[in-house]
This record gives sequence, C-alpha cells and structure tokens, in this order.
Amino acid sequence: MPFTPFHFGPSSIIALSFRRNIDFFAFLLSNVIIDIEPLLVMIYHLDYPLHGYAHTFFIGTLIGIVWATIYYSRNSFFSKLSIFARLPYRKDFKGILLSCILGVWFHVFLDSPLYSDIRPFYPFEANPLYGVVSANIVYLLCLIFLFPAIILYGLQWRKTRHDNRETF
Repeated sequence: MPFTPFHFGPSSIIALSFRRNIDFFAFLLSNVIIDIEPLLVMIYHLDYPLHGYAHTFFIGTLIGIVWATIYYSRNSFFSKLSIFARLPYRKDFKGILLSCILGVWFHVFLDSPLYSDIRPFYPFEANPLYGVVSANIVYLLCLIFLFPAIILYGLQWRKTRHDNRETF
C-alpha cells in the first residue's frame, strides 16, 4: 500500500479480536516492517522492484522470524508499552513468533491484489491474487475497518480500566 497505516484498521481488528493468541504490537509492527523494502527502493532509487522479496510469503516468513527474535529480545520495552496501552502482551516466544509471521503474511495478502510486481508465492512468478479486488475497494475497506478497530480498542481499554487488573 502506498501508506502502511492503511494496514492498521484491518490488522488491529484481527489482533484485537484474537488478543488471547496474538500479540497486538508484534502483529501490527510486522505489517509495518515489510514496507521498509519499498521505502528503501524509493529513497535510494534502487533498480529493484518496489515490492520485491519481502513481499512474498516465503521471505516474509524469514523476516517474521527475525522480527520475532528482535521483538522478544526487547520484551521489557514492549511489555511496558502493552501495559500502557492496556493490551495483552505475549511473554512466550511461540506466541510472538506466530504473531509476527501472521502479521507479515497478512501484509503480503493485503498488498497482493493491488500490485503487479508482487510475487506472493515466490519462487513462483505468478500473482494469482492481483486484480481479484480493485485497489479502491481494498483502500476503502482498510479505511472503514479503522473505525471498528478503534471501538474494539476502546472496549479493551475500558474493560482493563474497570477491572483494574489484566484479564485477557
């Protein structure tokens, strides 16, 4: 997507809906980290596809593993951030790994219908998802999903505020 924040709506809904199994920040940031690739291509005018290897399920999985390791190693920071945001924090590596890989895959899945240069099933060259849904519909849905995500987050915030304890 031209602006990664478009991913926040649908990503937040997934992460908040499955908060018992998915770490919110690991999932959300996994969506963002994939777009470092096109950012570098644009900044440095690289002779490389805008959506290259990072936008594949295979290489994306490897990126998810690396990101999970980094995220887990910074558990003190993300734990504090989660407490501040009143969101559950996964303390186990398996849960964080699942969150990071699913976050990357979700990004690839969301971008695949939009861009002809994405090869989601690399090493296969085809992108069977390209054009299945129009870009305008994907952008609109991402924007619309932001509102229920805000409501879900508000409900989570209120629940933890009233409970005055972490019950996730």
